[in-house]
Amino acid sequence: MKEKMTELSTTEEVVKQEKKPGKFRRMMAKFGRRNAIITASVLLIAVAVLLNWLLFANGNKKTNGYQKYDAQTTDQSQGNDQSKSNEQTEKATTDAYFSATQVSRQRARDEALEVLQSVVDNAEAAETTKNEALTGIATIADEIRKEADMESLITAKGFEQCVAVLNGDSVSIIVKAENLQPSQIAQINEIVYASTGIAPAGVTIIRK
Repeated sequence: MKEKMTELSTTEEVVKQEKKPGKFRRMMAKFGRRNAIITASVLLIAVAVLLNWLLFANGNKKTNGYQKYDAQTTDQSQGNDQSKSNEQTEKATTDAYFSATQVSRQRARDEALEVLQSVVDNAEAAETTKNEALTGIATIADEIRKEADMESLITAKGFEQCVAVLNGDSVSIIVKAENLQPSQIAQINEIVYASTGIAPAGVTIIRK
């Protein structure tokens, strides 16, 4: 009986000893897997943080560069728009000046013609007075023709706009130009002399 109990005890010890290494191996296996999972998780998190930083850093650089480019483009665009606006305003002012000069000249001629024509139509006016009025009308008509000829010839020389105002033995020539070269002044004087017989001393050239 004692021998059997001894054998059972021995067997239990052997079984316990056999079970201990198995449990230890399982614990070690569990510990190893846990460490592997933790390590892998940490690596994944680190990689995700790195990628996130790289992506956002590059994105910020692109955004800043794009904003800077936009600012430069906007400044250039505003500058170009301002320059165009100034040019358009200057052109409009110059065009308005030429138009106003032509209108003023035509109005003065119309008023003079109206007065002269009223003298001609007046039955009580003397014949001498009527003849003088008719001569005045003919003179004005001749001046209008000569002015139109000068303007056409001068613009044909490359000037964008020109207004000629003839008044007896003098004439004013208004041209649109930034600068006038001596050769251009000589051309204008030649045209005026050929159209009216007025020498350069009686010619006033105005640049607008």
